[in-house]
Amino acid sequence: MQNVVLIVHLLLALGLIGAVLLQRNEGGGLGMGGGGGPAGARAATTPMAKLTWILAVAFIVTSITLTIFAAQNSAGSSILDRLAPTGAQTQSDAPAVPGADLNVDDLLPPPSAGGTDAPLTPKAD
Repeated sequence: MQNVVLIVHLLLALGLIGAVLLQRNEGGGLGMGGGGGPAGARAATTPMAKLTWILAVAFIVTSITLTIFAAQNSAGSSILDRLAPTGAQTQSDAPAVPGADLNVDDLLPPPSAGGTDAPLTPKAD
């Protein structure tokens, strides 16, 4: 169903482009010049202008319909869910942290050559 609406949407877009390009240029861009009549007078609606309005309304309806389809397809999921790996890593699958099996005694400096431990605090002079 979504593909059918998408194809209709694309055909409406092409039809709307064609209808706009085929209309007669009245030279009244941005309200300047043209007409020659009273300032508030509107010209009679041509069949081409009516077709343009019909195509524009249909284009907006298909745009909203496609938006609803997209919202339904993504309901309940987040973009972050799509980025997460498919298999969640467990503790055993995680890579080993270097030095995780070290003891606190392994972190201390080695004893000095004289057999006494090196002082941990500097001597006061």
